[in-house]
Amino acid sequence: MGRQGDWPLHCLLNDMAVEIPLSTKTGRYVLLATVLGSGMAMLDATVVNVTLPRMGAELSASLTGLQWIVNAYMLTLAAFILLGGSLGDRYGRRRLFVVGTAWFAAASLLCGLAQSVTMLVVARIFQGIGGALLTPGSLALIQATIVKDDRSRAIGAWSALGGIAGAIGPFLGGWMADTIGWRWVFFLNAPLAIVAIATAWRHVPESKADGPRGSFDAGGALLGVLALAGVTYALIEWSALAAVLGLASLAAFVVFERKHPDPMLPLDIFAPRTFAVINVVTLFMYAAISGVFFFLVLDLQVVGGLSSVRAGSALLPATLLLLTLSTHAGALAKRVGPRIPLTTGLLLAATGVFLMSRIGANVSYLIDVLPAVLLFGAGLSLAVAPLTATVLASADPSRAGIASGVNNATARTGGLLAVAALPLLAGLPHDYTDHAAFTSGFRTAMLACAALFALAGTLACILIQGNVLEAGPKAPQCKVHCGLGAPPLEPTSD
Repeated sequence: MGRQGDWPLHCLLNDMAVEIPLSTKTGRYVLLATVLGSGMAMLDATVVNVTLPRMGAELSASLTGLQWIVNAYMLTLAAFILLGGSLGDRYGRRRLFVVGTAWFAAASLLCGLAQSVTMLVVARIFQGIGGALLTPGSLALIQATIVKDDRSRAIGAWSALGGIAGAIGPFLGGWMADTIGWRWVFFLNAPLAIVAIATAWRHVPESKADGPRGSFDAGGALLGVLALAGVTYALIEWSALAAVLGLASLAAFVVFERKHPDPMLPLDIFAPRTFAVINVVTLFMYAAISGVFFFLVLDLQVVGGLSSVRAGSALLPATLLLLTLSTHAGALAKRVGPRIPLTTGLLLAATGVFLMSRIGANVSYLIDVLPAVLLFGAGLSLAVAPLTATVLASADPSRAGIASGVNNATARTGGLLAVAALPLLAGLPHDYTDHAAFTSGFRTAMLACAALFALAGTLACILIQGNVLEAGPKAPQCKVHCGLGAPPLEPTSD
């Protein structure tokens, strides 16, 4: 079975190898379809948190309900994203991209029509499956279809436009929540999906992986879902039985993957020390990022009294810093090694989040929020691109695709666990509209996120030695924007 790192340098159209220049009409259609598809998923990842208070008020949700609205999506996305790339290799990348986009859009419509928290959570579970099919497929289509000389330019345009989608997402979501309603955050996906599917089906050639295909690792995928679901349920609902089932499923997953002839997650990929360390750093770093995005937007609206659109725009400077500085941070890491920018960036982010812990009632954006957000964004700008480059450099070049897929799934798992565990650890009340109790819990949660950043920075400083990027295959493909939700996927090793 071909994995993300096994994709060829051509695509197949009527059994003939073709390569399409980006300047051609077909090349531009490929870029349009992939940008619309991935942009839809990126928008969803950034807009939902902004609308949580509105959803909670209309659906009478407790804080636990809000946690599940976020985590239901992240759970299936994290569990199935490794499988998504392999399915595309096996059955056709265009086909899986179209299926994933249609699935994501249909689930989004169900989200918008939900009449209860339970209905919304179930729809979000299905939406995560669609995202897992869609996310690796969009970049795979560019890699498999665009001629090699134009590929970097196409990926640069793809990542830049995706970065813009991520930047406008919170503002757009806030505006919708304040005006036409939170349900339109999900309904918006339908027209984008229709255009993406029509463009891909009509203009994008099909491609599959060459070579023999091994057995299909459905068992590994199922055990991964059970493990994440059990641990997540245990943390949110404080269930001992769910914890036992989750940990048992995790142990079974490790044994199953070790024995499977062609595993979804080859465990020997963690053999290089630097790769194992950088994934632990990723876990802590993205747990902290997800915690900040979940709690800060809630606090600004529930305690600070800001509108959805103002709260959604609060973190915009951090995204803009990533858009403008990530390329320079990657170049710096290439020159001096990843340890210094990673450590400095993570400690800067920790400082910014520590300052966020002071945010409460009668908030002033310029005095209380902006300085903290600027430090947070500057720190992430220094850290994210070097982290991605280190992942690629520390893995075997022939396994760059699966290595970045593992790192992406690790980041999403960190976010999943943070949103599940931090409310419990911080003592946040089920009634998140209790201002006094929420303020106290918010401060504890922000201090915990700052500690996670500091821990990640300390591990990077102590355990990443030398300039691993000098011997690495290349810098990350993400030339312009490295996502806040997870590190970018890397589809090939050429």
